[in-house]
Amino acid sequence: MGWPWRGLARAAAEGCFPARVIENRENVGFGRAVNQAAAESSAPFLAVLNDDAEASPGWIEALLEAAGNDPETGMWASKVLLAGEDRLDSAGMLICADGSSKQRGHGEPPGKYCRLEEVLLPSGSAAMYRRGMLEEIGLFDEDFFLYCEDTDLGLRARRAGWRCMYVPDAVVEHAYSGSAGRASPLKAYYVERNRLFVAVKNFPAGGLLAAPLVSLARYFWHVLHLARGRGAAADFRRGGHSAARLVWYVWRAHLALLAALPRLLAQRAAIRRGAKLTAAEFRALLGRYSISPRQVAAL
Repeated sequence: MGWPWRGLARAAAEGCFPARVIENRENVGFGRAVNQAAAESSAPFLAVLNDDAEASPGWIEALLEAAGNDPETGMWASKVLLAGEDRLDSAGMLICADGSSKQRGHGEPPGKYCRLEEVLLPSGSAAMYRRGMLEEIGLFDEDFFLYCEDTDLGLRARRAGWRCMYVPDAVVEHAYSGSAGRASPLKAYYVERNRLFVAVKNFPAGGLLAAPLVSLARYFWHVLHLARGRGAAADFRRGGHSAARLVWYVWRAHLALLAALPRLLAQRAAIRRGAKLTAAEFRALLGRYSISPRQVAAL
């Protein structure tokens, strides 16, 4: 495998190759950190890589080769492997009808995903974005802080008419949730809050009205899987956290949604004004790359 991301930063700081390291004194969140780097660059493409991900040699070259002269594609997804395992983390992302997003192919053999093809959007753990697209639709929403900001950006891009391609030769190993923890309280809160932000900002009206019912179905499957010792809810309990605490994070996420609602509705209106796809076309696109609430609860 290639250099670890922290090793890259250290090598740059020591002058091993020309690069600029931007260091924040506090954790400003994934989106804001990427936006800072984007503001300091004029390159036509922006590549992002999580701090718990490690790129194979040729990762950037494979993404750039796939970009070619295709002006309608604005995002490229990597083949992200689970670190140390012969299993896939993601080959692009899928969307649930309540705003939850999950990795396409997660846990499956990597050999099943060896074709260059269109996907809904990339995982921000290892992706490349076209600067022209970002200048049109905006950068990452910094209010997400952690988790789902890649889903939000990807859906905004798709509504504006941009495509995303999955590049199987762009290989990365990822220590899944290595930074925040696979089922930590931090992740539980931000994933739940931010999937609500995603839905309110991006879903067509009909889908937004149906989202609460889909959420109830997902909660049902979470409870069932918890009783069977499976899924993210069971991982949360095995981490020493009570089920009551998980319910509190869900409640807290909905309170945060109410506080953010005026801003989210203004952003929703802006997204609609810049849309190239009709609501019906966008709804069909989401359906093409959907994942069920039962599948979300099981992962």
